[in-house]
Amino acid sequence: MNRKTAILCTLLCALGLTATAQQGRVKITGDVAVSRMVEKHIELNSRVKTIPGYRVQIASFSGTSSRVNAFNLRERFMTDHPSVQAYIAYDEPNFKVKVGDFRTRLEAYAFLQEIKDVYKGYIIKDNINSEPPQHIEFAPDDEESAVE
Repeated sequence: MNRKTAILCTLLCALGLTATAQQGRVKITGDVAVSRMVEKHIELNSRVKTIPGYRVQIASFSGTSSRVNAFNLRERFMTDHPSVQAYIAYDEPNFKVKVGDFRTRLEAYAFLQEIKDVYKGYIIKDNINSEPPQHIEFAPDDEESAVE
Protein backbone atom coordinates (compact mmCIF):
# COMPACT_ATOMS: atom_id res chain seq x y z
CA MET A 1 0.00 0.00 0.00
CA ASN A 2 1.56 3.30 -1.03
CA ARG A 3 1.50 6.49 1.05
CA LYS A 4 -1.39 8.14 -0.86
CA THR A 5 -3.59 5.08 -0.47
CA ALA A 6 -2.80 4.88 3.24
CA ILE A 7 -3.72 8.55 3.72
CA LEU A 8 -6.97 8.07 1.77
CA CYS A 9 -7.91 5.02 3.86
CA THR A 10 -7.11 6.87 7.09
CA LEU A 11 -9.24 9.81 6.00
CA LEU A 12 -12.14 7.62 4.97
CA CYS A 13 -12.01 5.65 8.23
CA ALA A 14 -12.03 8.90 10.19
CA LEU A 15 -15.21 9.90 8.34
CA GLY A 16 -16.82 6.55 9.05
CA LEU A 17 -16.52 5.40 5.44
CA THR A 18 -14.98 2.24 4.06
CA ALA A 19 -12.93 1.76 0.94
CA THR A 20 -11.96 -1.30 -1.04
CA ALA A 21 -9.39 -1.28 -3.78
CA GLN A 22 -9.48 -3.65 -6.73
CA GLN A 23 -7.51 -3.29 -9.93
CA GLY A 24 -6.71 0.38 -9.29
CA ARG A 25 -10.27 1.41 -8.48
CA VAL A 26 -11.55 2.80 -5.20
CA LYS A 27 -15.09 2.10 -4.09
CA ILE A 28 -16.38 4.34 -1.31
CA THR A 29 -19.28 3.14 0.76
CA GLY A 30 -20.77 5.48 3.33
CA ASP A 31 -23.83 6.37 5.28
CA VAL A 32 -26.63 7.99 3.26
CA ALA A 33 -27.02 10.59 6.03
CA VAL A 34 -23.48 11.84 5.32
CA SER A 35 -24.33 12.33 1.65
CA ARG A 36 -27.51 14.21 2.55
CA MET A 37 -25.62 16.39 4.98
CA VAL A 38 -23.03 17.28 2.32
CA GLU A 39 -25.81 18.06 -0.20
CA LYS A 40 -27.58 20.26 2.38
CA HIS A 41 -24.30 22.08 3.11
CA ILE A 42 -23.77 22.76 -0.61
CA GLU A 43 -27.36 24.00 -0.99
CA LEU A 44 -27.10 26.37 1.98
CA ASN A 45 -23.76 27.75 0.79
CA SER A 46 -25.19 28.41 -2.67
CA ARG A 47 -27.80 30.71 -1.08
CA VAL A 48 -25.27 32.77 0.85
CA LYS A 49 -24.33 35.87 -1.06
CA THR A 50 -21.94 37.33 1.52
CA ILE A 51 -18.20 37.12 1.93
CA PRO A 52 -15.86 38.34 4.67
CA GLY A 53 -14.90 41.98 4.21
CA TYR A 54 -15.09 45.43 5.75
CA ARG A 55 -17.57 48.23 6.32
CA VAL A 56 -17.39 51.67 7.87
CA GLN A 57 -19.63 52.09 10.89
CA ILE A 58 -20.74 55.72 11.01
CA ALA A 59 -23.06 55.62 14.03
CA SER A 60 -24.50 53.59 16.86
CA PHE A 61 -27.71 54.80 18.49
CA SER A 62 -29.42 53.65 21.67
CA GLY A 63 -32.37 55.02 23.56
CA THR A 64 -35.93 55.97 22.77
CA SER A 65 -35.41 57.55 19.34
CA SER A 66 -32.48 55.38 18.28
CA ARG A 67 -34.38 53.60 15.52
CA VAL A 68 -35.65 56.82 13.95
CA ASN A 69 -32.19 58.41 14.21
CA ALA A 70 -30.56 55.41 12.52
CA PHE A 71 -33.02 55.43 9.60
CA ASN A 72 -32.68 59.21 9.20
CA LEU A 73 -28.88 59.00 9.13
CA ARG A 74 -29.02 56.13 6.64
CA GLU A 75 -31.25 58.17 4.32
CA ARG A 76 -29.03 61.25 4.64
CA PHE A 77 -25.92 59.19 3.89
CA MET A 78 -27.53 57.54 0.86
CA THR A 79 -28.53 60.96 -0.44
CA ASP A 80 -24.93 62.19 -0.07
CA HIS A 81 -23.40 58.96 -1.46
CA PRO A 82 -25.91 57.23 -3.75
CA SER A 83 -23.34 54.75 -5.09
CA VAL A 84 -22.52 53.36 -1.62
CA GLN A 85 -24.96 51.06 0.14
CA ALA A 86 -25.88 51.82 3.77
CA TYR A 87 -27.15 49.23 6.24
CA ILE A 88 -28.84 49.28 9.62
CA ALA A 89 -28.04 46.50 12.06
CA TYR A 90 -29.87 46.03 15.33
CA ASP A 91 -27.55 44.74 18.03
CA GLU A 92 -29.63 45.09 21.18
CA PRO A 93 -29.92 47.79 22.46
CA ASN A 94 -28.12 49.61 19.62
CA PHE A 95 -29.05 50.50 16.06
CA LYS A 96 -25.83 50.64 14.06
CA VAL A 97 -25.43 52.37 10.71
CA LYS A 98 -22.80 50.70 8.52
CA VAL A 99 -21.80 51.71 5.02
CA GLY A 100 -20.04 50.10 2.09
CA ASP A 101 -19.07 46.63 0.96
CA PHE A 102 -15.27 46.69 0.89
CA ARG A 103 -13.24 43.58 0.16
CA THR A 104 -10.05 45.00 1.69
CA ARG A 105 -9.29 47.14 4.71
CA LEU A 106 -7.42 49.52 2.40
CA GLU A 107 -10.57 50.18 0.32
CA ALA A 108 -12.53 50.85 3.53
CA TYR A 109 -9.80 53.17 4.80
CA ALA A 110 -9.76 55.15 1.54
CA PHE A 111 -13.54 55.62 1.74
CA LEU A 112 -13.34 56.60 5.42
CA GLN A 113 -10.87 59.33 4.44
CA GLU A 114 -13.38 60.66 1.88
CA ILE A 115 -16.23 60.95 4.39
CA LYS A 116 -14.40 61.69 7.66
CA ASP A 117 -15.18 65.43 7.64
CA VAL A 118 -18.94 64.79 7.61
CA TYR A 119 -19.35 61.29 9.05
CA LYS A 120 -17.18 60.17 11.95
CA GLY A 121 -16.68 56.46 11.71
CA TYR A 122 -14.36 53.53 11.98
CA ILE A 123 -13.61 50.37 10.03
CA ILE A 124 -15.16 47.08 11.12
CA LYS A 125 -14.92 43.53 9.87
CA ASP A 126 -18.28 42.36 8.58
CA ASN A 127 -19.84 39.98 6.09
CA ILE A 128 -20.34 42.02 2.95
CA ASN A 129 -22.46 41.49 -0.14
CA SER A 130 -20.54 39.89 -2.97
CA GLU A 131 -23.13 41.30 -5.37
CA PRO A 132 -24.79 44.70 -5.11
CA PRO A 133 -28.07 44.32 -3.21
CA GLN A 134 -31.35 45.21 -4.81
CA HIS A 135 -32.58 48.47 -3.35
CA ILE A 136 -35.84 47.93 -1.51
CA GLU A 137 -37.92 50.85 -0.28
CA PHE A 138 -39.75 50.28 2.97
CA ALA A 139 -43.02 51.87 3.89
CA PRO A 140 -43.09 53.23 7.47
CA ASP A 141 -45.09 50.17 8.60
CA ASP A 142 -42.51 47.80 7.05
CA GLU A 143 -39.46 49.37 8.69
CA GLU A 144 -39.80 47.34 11.86
CA SER A 145 -39.62 44.06 9.96
CA ALA A 146 -36.61 45.33 7.98
CA VAL A 147 -34.49 45.71 11.08
CA GLU A 148 -34.84 42.12 12.28
